[in-house]
Amino acid sequence: MEPSSTPAEAAFAVDAHTYRMPLPRLVLTPGVGHGPLDGVWWPRCDALELELPALVASLEPGRGTTVRVTVDATQWPGAPHTVMAPGRVIAVEPTESAREAHLITLDCDIVGRQVLLVVPHRESPATAARLLSAAADPTASTPPTR
Repeated sequence: MEPSSTPAEAAFAVDAHTYRMPLPRLVLTPGVGHGPLDGVWWPRCDALELELPALVASLEPGRGTTVRVTVDATQWPGAPHTVMAPGRVIAVEPTESAREAHLITLDCDIVGRQVLLVVPHRESPATAARLLSAAADPTASTPPTR
């Protein structure tokens, strides 16, 4: 008698060595033209190569699309210049511009350019929650960058 497996078991066996980051802690600002930011992102760690694939996948669903990312070099020291993700390669450009401190800019084929405030991964949950909530509030008069 040959061993058999259910489709779920077979899929698990194939993906047994696949690791995926949880969904990104991301809040997009509702509406168009809300201000200079499109949202706030709170990464779980400082390993950009682990964080970027989930972030980009949540913003740019198409596979095979071109994605370029600009990151704050002081916040992401040693950032890789390319990050491999399922169905795409993400080009990373570190910048030392003071105007882009604590920001990440994603240039995507389908959704265009998005600028996100990056809450440092070691920030307290209370501060991060306040910043994420401010990004989600379309009536907020003070942008999260303040």
